Amino acid sequence: MFRMPSLPFFRPKKLPLIGIDITSSAVKLLEIHPYGDKLQVASYGVAPLESGAVSDRRIKDYKSVARSIKRVIERTQPSTRRTAIAVPTAAVITRTLSLPVELNDDEMEALILEEAEQHIPYPLNEVAIDFQRQPPLNPEDENQPVLLVACRKEVTEQLDYVLEDAGLEPIVTDVENLAMERSLGLLLNKLPKQEENQIVAVADVGATTTALNILRDGETIYSRDQLFGGKQLTDEIQRFYGLSREEAGFAKKKGNLPADYITELLDPFKTALVQQVERQLQLFYSSSSYHDIDYLILAGGSSAIEGLPALAQQQLGCPTYIANPFVDMLLSDKVDAKALAQDAPAMMIACGLAMRVWS
Repeated sequence: MFRMPSLPFFRPKKLPLIGIDITSSAVKLLEIHPYGDKLQVASYGVAPLESGAVSDRRIKDYKSVARSIKRVIERTQPSTRRTAIAVPTAAVITRTLSLPVELNDDEMEALILEEAEQHIPYPLNEVAIDFQRQPPLNPEDENQPVLLVACRKEVTEQLDYVLEDAGLEPIVTDVENLAMERSLGLLLNKLPKQEENQIVAVADVGATTTALNILRDGETIYSRDQLFGGKQLTDEIQRFYGLSREEAGFAKKKGNLPADYITELLDPFKTALVQQVERQLQLFYSSSSYHDIDYLILAGGSSAIEGLPALAQQQLGCPTYIANPFVDMLLSDKVDAKALAQDAPAMMIACGLAMRVWS
């Protein structure tokens, strides 16, 4: 924490952190360390959440979520309790201010607090605020862009509470799309075509929500959530085969379902998912000067479905890839390489959080 009534978005010390990503269905833990000139996944794990523990991106049952975090900690045994976590992008207000380059951090902080009331529609004592300097557009400019980030304290405090209840130490509160950007930095330089003003869409398909983020040269320029996710497929499996919620989820993950599963449920779900992404892209096109994208990256726990990238590429007409930020990372002996590769698309935010001090 630092001096402003603030989120420590941008000022962690160079000490290891574990990234904790709390979704509507699971808790994900990831710890990354530098190892020579590479990064190493030091510990990783995923623990399911009880139904209803998290709803509408808000923690409803603190004790239940804390228990899931404790379970994944016991299983993974991370080397630190220092933690980075993210608030949902939709819960954050961001503004880019133009401020004098010569201001030091104290002067910048004071000026931002003076101007904050013009940009934040809440009393300042109810919000956490932070800022980050951006590179000047031209070296000769007297002003530089400064990113102002604000969030209701009640949102950050609920995260701190559940982490502390699980025995962790909250150090950094980040924003989901900023954590996603950090992970995507590992992927973008591997795309076949490197062009200026490259437009990459990331469809993060979670259990209940599909978040579409559009990046230009690695920076987010558009973000939108849609209520559609893997839970709809789980619900259909549960209904169609008369299974419990837990049985349906396990069967979906392991693939041990009757032969008609592909034609009756999986193929229609893939088609519906691609249609959702296409609708979100059309909304982006209609609200911007862009008419196409260079790449689509599929992330999230419901993105690693066999045949989904090919279907999306065929329907949307752009190269499509499954996200895996760990391709060039080393793995510690206690990390299951096969399990991590399977979970990789769902670990993008946790990865961005764990990389917070190393990027």
